[in-house]
Amino acid sequence: MSTVSNKDYYVPHGTYWPIIGSVGLFLTAISLANFLQGTWSLTPVFVGIAIVIFMMFGWFGQVIDESLAGFYNDQVDMTYRWSMGWFIFSEVMFFGAFFGALFYARQYSIPWLDGASNNAATAQYLWPDFEAAWPLLAVPLADKYEVAREAMGAWGLPALNTVILLTSGVTVTFSHWALKRGDQTKLVYWLTATVVLGFGFVILQGVEYVYAYEELNLRIDSGIYGSTFYMLTGFHGFHVTMGAIMLTIILIRSAKGHFTAEKHFAFEAVAWYWHFVDVVWLGLFIFVYWL
Repeated sequence: MSTVSNKDYYVPHGTYWPIIGSVGLFLTAISLANFLQGTWSLTPVFVGIAIVIFMMFGWFGQVIDESLAGFYNDQVDMTYRWSMGWFIFSEVMFFGAFFGALFYARQYSIPWLDGASNNAATAQYLWPDFEAAWPLLAVPLADKYEVAREAMGAWGLPALNTVILLTSGVTVTFSHWALKRGDQTKLVYWLTATVVLGFGFVILQGVEYVYAYEELNLRIDSGIYGSTFYMLTGFHGFHVTMGAIMLTIILIRSAKGHFTAEKHFAFEAVAWYWHFVDVVWLGLFIFVYWL
């Protein structure tokens, strides 16, 4: 494989990885839908996920090999930067939809049930025992659905996780500065700290979920509060898990000396993503736990 200069226009070669990824994603989605309908087992779901994981290892491995071989120039680097920027923007819109649902429920739906906006008889006919207060712990037909005993407090594990995640944002920044200075030792040191903090956050969120489920009886079917709580914190936890895995891969590559002070976009892309999950968590802590 020959290297290219910055004057060359890069034309991607043919690859079968997108086809493999499409097959894996299609199988996963169809299998999961049928499993939820009770017609299929979970086996095809795991097969689809395995295909996706195989695709990711193969495709990213190929990209890493091509990058180390000098196959990419500044044009490709700029393309990757724009791609990562648009990807993060799509994630902003993803979480924006869930924050919007939370805002709509709190600012519109609950007041309407209490008779606001000229709907004076709404609560009387639909839910006579309704109390317009957030978090909405009671649900209609409570004898048929799970009812949360109390809301999740902000100043226990959530506050500790906030400190952990914000600290990880600082440590990944320190590692980036070390990389720019060419300090390999501090690069690996601060990146290791970031990985430990990231997985620590995930573990503590798991502990929080066990507490919420067993002690508070807070479940995803515990009304609008339970569903918005788990949708927002659950998807964020998934993103933190993916980010911690990506940071681990970048740590391994950093230890192998794959990055230089001039060329290290893979590191920057993961750092951007990590700062994004930091910012999302601040919004979660304020609007889901605190207010």
